[in-house]
This record gives sequence, structure tokens and C-alpha cells, in this order.
Amino acid sequence: MFLRQFVDEGLGNSSYLIGSEATGLAAAIDPQRDVDRYLQVAEGLGLRLAYALDTHLHNDFISGARELAAQRGLIVGASAEARLEFEHQPLQAGAILSLGDVTIGVLATPGHTPEHISFTATPIGQLTPSAIFTGGALIVGGAARTDLLGPHLTERLSRQLYHTLHEQLLCLPDKVTVYPTHGAGSFCSGPVSADRSTTIGRERQWNSLVQAASEEEFMDQALRNLPDTPTYFRYMRSINQHGPRVLNGLPVLEPLSPESVQRQMAQGVAVIDTRTPPEFMAGHLPESYGIPLAAPLGTWAGWVVPFDTPIILIAKDPIEREQAVRQLIRIGYDDLRGYLDGGVAAWATVGLPTRRVPVVTPEELCSQVERGTAPNILDVRHDDEWRAGHLPRAIHLDAGRLPISQPAAPKDQRMIVHCRLAYRSTVGISLLERWGYRNLMQLDGGYSGWQTAGYPIVRDNE
Repeated sequence: MFLRQFVDEGLGNSSYLIGSEATGLAAAIDPQRDVDRYLQVAEGLGLRLAYALDTHLHNDFISGARELAAQRGLIVGASAEARLEFEHQPLQAGAILSLGDVTIGVLATPGHTPEHISFTATPIGQLTPSAIFTGGALIVGGAARTDLLGPHLTERLSRQLYHTLHEQLLCLPDKVTVYPTHGAGSFCSGPVSADRSTTIGRERQWNSLVQAASEEEFMDQALRNLPDTPTYFRYMRSINQHGPRVLNGLPVLEPLSPESVQRQMAQGVAVIDTRTPPEFMAGHLPESYGIPLAAPLGTWAGWVVPFDTPIILIAKDPIEREQAVRQLIRIGYDDLRGYLDGGVAAWATVGLPTRRVPVVTPEELCSQVERGTAPNILDVRHDDEWRAGHLPRAIHLDAGRLPISQPAAPKDQRMIVHCRLAYRSTVGISLLERWGYRNLMQLDGGYSGWQTAGYPIVRDNE
């Protein structure tokens, strides 16, 4: 049996190729939309993709199953309960798909979503599976969220997931390897281990959700301290059900002159600057979104750039531009108009205006705090990070809320913005500029730099 895992650290997800080395038949499980990765690996190993299988209607990315079907004519397999509106094979619990000397079985595992299924992989001659692909039904150290489809379904889905764990997945032998889709970094899951695979036995021993003694205890744990989710989540499930637009390959962007970019911005096209925080602070286009590629771009573009907005990119080089395109199409941001040819330097060369943001060291800020001359301090980290510790006199507003909320501080006063490092504060500064804040600064090294220097920390529970 052949198995290859593809990890998207930005979205916190894994997808898989599984196949038979004897027959050369393979299946992609929970593929993302830039499917060339799967095709290159399969073709390099002499495998023929026969199936593209989805465990559920994804809330956090666009499925690549339809793209694979369009490019290779394979069969899309998904839960019958998903009611996909494009050509596919509806799968019920107990169904068996053959790759020759490896069979793929289907288990009904609702809870993360109502239609959720999992796939077992069993070599011919074995009585029990070697592996199971659990999507969000069981992940390393936990299980995926049950609240993403709204409060009216949360309790029912939570109870379903409790029974899925105890009546389906935990009935498998301890040695069965578990390959989840969601993992660390995914907003479809709560805090979990950084590991990307596990075993039934390990989860039976260490997973606190698995060990919950009742449905009520399970729900209390599963629904505790869940973070906000990016706004683009509200569109993904419907797109995956109706059928994503077929791209027929990775989009190749057109180079655009500064004058063309300026005209399109005036017509409502968004410019996303994917360069590093220091590069953005040193000079950027007014009204551009500063979303560093490593922020990650996919999550934060989906959080702060309105869905279906046409986009122009600014990137350091062609390699980073391609990485940006991949991240954007994975979450359905398809209307990519091109990129600024020559970058910000070309923009400035023709006399168009730029903005820069000063960077302040922790030492400089601490000295100002001690003298009582410090600017307003805005912390744009998540709520749980704020509660665990923050700078004295700081105010708090999660960067994900900045598109619809302004901090309680005058726009003409100095404000220093920080996150843990610098990525989210770059996003936050670009959004604050769009709100009309002009006297902004960034804290070098963010909260981590301040904490490492040993400067005072305030904790809400003290």
C-alpha cells in the first residue's frame, strides 16, 4: 500500500494519496484545489488516480475533487448525505471501493458535519484496516468542531460526534493508524497536537474528548474556548456542495503597470501585498491589504478581504507569487486580475504615493511607558492570547474583527500595534489605515519580543 501525506500548514490541514503499488491504482482523499501536486506525485510513481474522495463538505477550503475529475476523468466519491450537485458516486456506510489489492471502506461518522464519512484502508488478506482517514471525526488529541454550522445544529452534532467516537472509531483495533484532515492550525479544530497522524490506541489513552464519560462532559469540553472563525468559512460549504468552478490548472497572472493598478483600485479591485512585515512597513500602496505570505495569506485574506473581491497581488518574486495564488484559490478567491509589475518600486518610480510605518523596539516602548509618554497600544492577537498576558495599558481588538470594528482610540493620536510576532499586526495596520488611522507604528518582535526582554506583563486573572 502506497501512502503520501500533503500538509498545508497555513490552513492546518492534510490531504492524502493512497494507492496499490501492485495495480497502480490510487485515490486522493480530501484534496485541495491546486491539484497539480497530486498529479505530479502520482504520475512520477506510475500511479493512475481512480478516485477523488471527500470525507465531508469542507468549511475551510475548496475541494479539489471536481478539479481532478475534470482533468483526469476519475470518479468523485462523497457521502450520499452531502447531496453534491455535480457528477459523483454517492457513498453509503458499508460501501467498498477497490484499488486492486487495497480496498477502501466507508464508515458513517457524523458530528463535525451531518454528512461526514471516514475511509478505511485494508490490504487484501487482512481482516482489519491498516489505516483510517477520519477527516474531522477524530484528530490528533481531539476532534473537529461541531459549532461551525450554527447554534441550531451544535448540540445535535456534538451528540452525534460523541456516538461516532464510541460506536464507530473506538471499535477499531489500537494499532490502526489514524490520518485526519484537520490538525494544528485549523480553525475547524480546537487546540490540538502538532502531530499529523496518530493511532486509535494513542487516542484512546490520551485524547480527553475520547475519554469523556458522557455526552454532557464531551460537549462541555468540545465547545469550550473555541476561537472565532474566518469570515470566508460561511461560503465554503455551499460552494463545495454546488460544485467549485473548474480552473483547469493553476492560474497564471498578468503583469500590470502601476497606472493600470491605480485605475483598477479606483474601481474596487483589492491589492494584497504579500511581502514580509519589514518590507510592507518600509513602503506600501495606500489602501492595500498587508497580508504576509506566511501570515498565512489564505486564512487572513479570507478573514479581512470581502469574498468575491477581485484581487491584484504584490509579491517578492515569481515563486512567492505562485505560492500566493495557491493559497488564494484554495479558499475560493479566484478573481485574480494580475500582479503589480516591478512591485512597489515601480509604483514609486512613476510618482505615485506610498506610505511607510515606523517600527519601534521593545526598549523604546518600555522607556516611553515608564516616562508616561507612550502612545496608545493596540494588541490584535486572539482573545485567549490576550487573557494569558498582555502589555500594560494596552487595548485589545482581534485583527479578524478590524474589518467591522474600530479600536476605542482617536485616529489622530499615535498608536503602536502588535501581535505575537509581526504578521497579524501587519494585517491590522493595513486595516487601520483603511479606517483612516495615520499615526501608526509597529512593535518590533511583537509580544514575544517584549516578553523575551523581560518587560512587565499584565494577566487578567491576577
